[in-house]
Amino acid sequence: MQNIPSVNLADFISGDEIRKQKFINEIGKAYEEIGFVALKGHFLSENLVDNLYGEIKNFFSLPVETKRSYEIDGIGGQRGYISFGKESAKGKKEGDLKEFWHFGQYVEDNPALAAEYPDNVTVNELPKFNAVGKETYQMIEKTGVYVLRALALFLDLDEFYFDNYLKNGNSILRPIHYPPITEEPKNAVRAAAHGDINLITLLMGSHGKGLQVQNHAGEWIDAIAEPDELVINVGDMLARHSNNRLKSTIHRVVNPPKESWGTSRYSIPFFMHPVSEMPLNCLDNCVTSENPKGFEDITAGDFLTERLIELGLIKK
Repeated sequence: MQNIPSVNLADFISGDEIRKQKFINEIGKAYEEIGFVALKGHFLSENLVDNLYGEIKNFFSLPVETKRSYEIDGIGGQRGYISFGKESAKGKKEGDLKEFWHFGQYVEDNPALAAEYPDNVTVNELPKFNAVGKETYQMIEKTGVYVLRALALFLDLDEFYFDNYLKNGNSILRPIHYPPITEEPKNAVRAAAHGDINLITLLMGSHGKGLQVQNHAGEWIDAIAEPDELVINVGDMLARHSNNRLKSTIHRVVNPPKESWGTSRYSIPFFMHPVSEMPLNCLDNCVTSENPKGFEDITAGDFLTERLIELGLIKK
């Protein structure tokens, strides 16, 4: 496979059962085989995307001292600013060549969850930054709900199986800035090879070379989407829950060729998480004699904590 398949969410929500089933079959097959798709027909308008890119470029252009004033201690980097080189991939000591921001859930009608999650951080210098971030968060989350409805049907579950786990889920919108490279990196890349922790990741900004996914032959493939597409991949939580029927694919962001070192790269993933108490136990209908149960029972919250410790974002 030399590129990632493209699907259109408009088929799923068209009201036409044949088109809906076509989407379910296409996205399910893609996730069984490589774990990535490019998705058209999402709920993010071109104007909203343009506004968000404008705001995040403004933020990352602020002085370092100003940005660091939004780096909040004691919350494992779950909200606000995370400075350059602080995060590394599992098993890798070198920090990735990036800085980023985290928008988190806007909890509705659940005081216990509102108390559990850290508050979102307001950027005083940019009056539109937080409002644009919130609208983007909610539109991309809505897109993810429909994708998981399709995957529920593909797995022979009720269409709305994931809905209650996703409402007020612990999802993260992460605008990332990969700054210009000024000297030969010492064994570091913009994002080292890794799998994502969550159910699915919806990525804005994979319009040029950089993001690569690994196929089953171990080959690295450029994952390049059209400007109106999101790249969506399965994370470890969903791979685990489906007993690895849906694949969480290893991916990375490589450094650009030397002639392009002087340019920044921006990308904006949305890491879709359920509420903490969701059981990630292997689904009964994904366990067979040919595919025996491959994972211990665990909740989403406990699994997330394990992985954040491995990434160095939470100390034991």
